[in-house]
Amino acid sequence: MLTGKTGNLGVMGWPIAHSLSPAMQNAALAKAGIDYVYTALPVEPVHLAAAVAGLRALRFRGWNVTIPHKQAMIDLLDEIDEDAQIIGAVNTVVQENGRLMGFNTDVAGFLAGLAGAGFSLAQKRVVLLGAGGAARAVLWGLIKSGASRVAIGVRHPEKAEMLRQAFAPKASTLGTELAVYHWEEERFQAELAQTALLVNTTPLGMAPRTEAAPPIDWQQVHPEAFVYDIIYTPRQTRFLREAAAHGHPTLNGEDMLVGQGAEAFRLWFGQEPDRALMKETLRAQLAAQE
Repeated sequence: MLTGKTGNLGVMGWPIAHSLSPAMQNAALAKAGIDYVYTALPVEPVHLAAAVAGLRALRFRGWNVTIPHKQAMIDLLDEIDEDAQIIGAVNTVVQENGRLMGFNTDVAGFLAGLAGAGFSLAQKRVVLLGAGGAARAVLWGLIKSGASRVAIGVRHPEKAEMLRQAFAPKASTLGTELAVYHWEEERFQAELAQTALLVNTTPLGMAPRTEAAPPIDWQQVHPEAFVYDIIYTPRQTRFLREAAAHGHPTLNGEDMLVGQGAEAFRLWFGQEPDRALMKETLRAQLAAQE
């Protein structure tokens, strides 16, 4: 029951009605016995600054941030953590004594998926598909976890080259080689043949265009490569179906979505939520949408 003592959380985006975060987070809050409510916060870009000022004044404990506000949010906060600085995007805000602190929990979410599958990145070669906003978080996760080499395969190498240059200093310091290829050139096929992990961060295959997929020649992919698609709707993209048909272990984006939400919960309350319940709630919501 909501009372005058009930605290507030939310997820900010435009549009936001499709978000599954309210169902996941409210289930976790109820299970933990925490008197908070988590709601969707539709905010047009032109009103972002006013919305942030309003949430600060209303003493929201925090909120998640999604498209199209992840980059613009940075300039409206008092402090941001290293991950958010390096990635150039904030997806979680925490309010402490009137100060707004920004974090990026997409990195933790991505890595939680791999950890749950028992996959270690240390000294592994990786092929990363895509160079958009999601790729930035994934690439930083790969670098900070000790991947030996990341080959970025894309349709437009000039865009990916900008990404490579942005992360090159950190990658060099931490011992990760970075390379960029058009995903249909021969040198990229050689990278596929040596990779231990193949990750799709592009929207190809996401509902409603579920028959789209990155142009991967599965005959070229190392037979023991682990294949990870950060898309979670549908649960089995064409990319993952093709990978499984060629004998590869696969993982979709459910664990990443749950993981980033669980890390946000931990930042707000200093305790771990029930991740299994969050995943169960997510799957129920996805099933209801089918």
